[in-house]
Formats: sequence, structure tokens, C-alpha cells
Amino acid sequence: MRESILAVRARLTANDAQATAAVLAERALELPELAEARTVAAYVSVGREPGTGPLLEALRARDVRVLLPVLLADNDLDWAVYEGRERLTPARRGLLEPDGPRLGPDAVTEADAVLLPGLAVDGQGIRLGRGGGSYDRVLARIGAAGVRPALAVLLYDAELVGSVPAEPHDLPVAAAVTPSAVHRFTAPPPHHG
Repeated sequence: MRESILAVRARLTANDAQATAAVLAERALELPELAEARTVAAYVSVGREPGTGPLLEALRARDVRVLLPVLLADNDLDWAVYEGRERLTPARRGLLEPDGPRLGPDAVTEADAVLLPGLAVDGQGIRLGRGGGSYDRVLARIGAAGVRPALAVLLYDAELVGSVPAEPHDLPVAAAVTPSAVHRFTAPPPHHG
């Protein structure tokens, strides 16, 4: 399943990916969980992943504290604050990472919302990751801390699928943002305001 999705993504042009990124930013900000978050854990998209660049900038423009992952040697994730595109530096596996102070792997538990990378999501909100296990550890850490940030995944429209193989540790995402719509898997939280 991962291979077929990656093959479809590989056929996208850079222009497709850029155009999609702008639309995804607009859609994602329709999520009240993101619009109202003070701290959002996100990631820098690479290659033909659904683009996060415009969304990172939009969140920063709203004075949201955006945490980005820093890949550790054991594939666990540390975190640092996003301070703009010019402060991202090339890292292992073609990733871009913030150059600021490292906050420690537990920093993700401070986030009100967490944007997860993924390849697909099914109707139950179960996410298919890349298989590296980094975000399995992030989700386990969030679970162990007893915090309940809103979990969301950015995908292309064709990546909503019938079912994804679930692992016992999988936490369903609350929403998937695609260029055409926001897809909800759980009810939005009650509005405070």
C-alpha cells in the first residue's frame, strides 16, 4: 500500500505540489483546533508530500508557536521552534530542520494540535505512516502524558482509503485535510469562546 501511494505521489510535478500546498494551508486553517491552537507541532514537507510550507507561515503569522521535529540518531524526534524558512537547515534523509535550541522529545506534549505526516487514512481515522516508527513514538509519548491534542493529517484526495492496517498503538486522527475538503473522524471539541 505504501509503495503504490508513493508511486502516485512521485508522478506529481513540483507545480502540482506547490499549488496543493497553498490550498491545504487554507483548508487546514478551517479546522477550529488549528485556528485556536497556541502551540502546534507540525513538520516540513519534503519531495512530493502534501506541502506544509504555506501552513507553517500562516500559523507563524498568527503568532502560533510552531514546533518542528528534529530527527535523532535512533529515529526518535526532538523538537525546535519554527522561526521561518530561512532558519531551516538540511538534515539526514533530505529533511529540513529548524536551527534553534532543541526542546527535548517531550516538548510535543505541550502542543494543542499535532499535524502528522501520513500516506493514507481510513474512515476510522487510522493513519498509514511511512513505516519509520518516529511518529509511533510521538503518539506513545502523547498517550503516556495523558494530554489530548487534536491530531490531524495532510493528504491528497486519493489517499482517503477504505481501511488501513491498524496497530494496537495507533491513535486515530480527528481530521484529514485534503485539497478538496476537511474530513472529520471525530466530533470537533466544544467551542470555548
